[in-house]
Amino acid sequence: MVSSAHEAMHQIFREDPGLFARALPRAGIPFPEPTAIQLLDTDLTEIRPLARRVDTLLRVETAEDGGFLLAVEAQGKPDPDEPGSWTYYLAHLYAKYQLPPVLLVVCRDKATATWAAEPVRVGLPGHTSIAVFPLVLGPGNVPAVTDPNEAAEDLALAVFSALVHAKDPGLPAILDALAEAVADTGGETAKRWAEFTEVGLGDTPARALWRRLMATYTPRFPGSGTIVEEAINEGLAKGLAEGRAEGRAKGRVEGRAEGRAKARAEDILRILDVRGIEISGADRDRVMCCEDLDALGVWFDRALTVTSGEELFAGT
Repeated sequence: MVSSAHEAMHQIFREDPGLFARALPRAGIPFPEPTAIQLLDTDLTEIRPLARRVDTLLRVETAEDGGFLLAVEAQGKPDPDEPGSWTYYLAHLYAKYQLPPVLLVVCRDKATATWAAEPVRVGLPGHTSIAVFPLVLGPGNVPAVTDPNEAAEDLALAVFSALVHAKDPGLPAILDALAEAVADTGGETAKRWAEFTEVGLGDTPARALWRRLMATYTPRFPGSGTIVEEAINEGLAKGLAEGRAEGRAKGRVEGRAEGRAKARAEDILRILDVRGIEISGADRDRVMCCEDLDALGVWFDRALTVTSGEELFAGT
């Protein structure tokens, strides 16, 4: 099981090795269709030099060009030492396996992605001995998956979209679609990706939002002792679970809509509280009593930036 947000960004390619072949074309990067993929040892240490490890390493076979190696590196921020390591990785991999090495850098923010995409040139000013051109996947070129049906078709890609956009204002819509897809899919696969998302979001407000969404959509989510179930048992959304249970008696769709409305309303008020924005009791009641998901969605987005209750409800 992945143990940190950094690991999640590259280890998702171990969980689903074919993910890169689906993610790259969606980011506008053409790539050959793999016919076989093999996980390789990530240890690139030689006998005497310092230990060096690439985050994730895949050996990919293709029908046309033979095969290649894909080295996946998760990058949280610009680091002047990394380009030298990347150059070493690719040179070492080529010498060891005699296969073309390709570097894929995955990032959570556009600034880091822009930095990572810069070519690495080693040599004299007038003569480049080695050049490295990283492929980069980040919030600038990975589409946000906000359609629950699309998310359900490829949970791994939907989870990757959430991790890549973890710092974006539009993340709630991505997580909402992913939560619905997880609930509709069910079973061990859905449980595994739900927990992967939980860890991958790191210790951020997004993790709390994900827990609340899981409690809303899946109050009886399978998997005793899982992170998601612990969040539910802690009572993070007791009222939502009760509302969801009552709604199930009236029908799955109606119950889900009611639970989503209550969850979104509580999220709006929590964001305002965290940001220190005070609103009147009447305004709080207006939010909690609202069952219009479209209006709640507008208020949720505004809650991230408004400075008063008047701004929150302007024009609605």
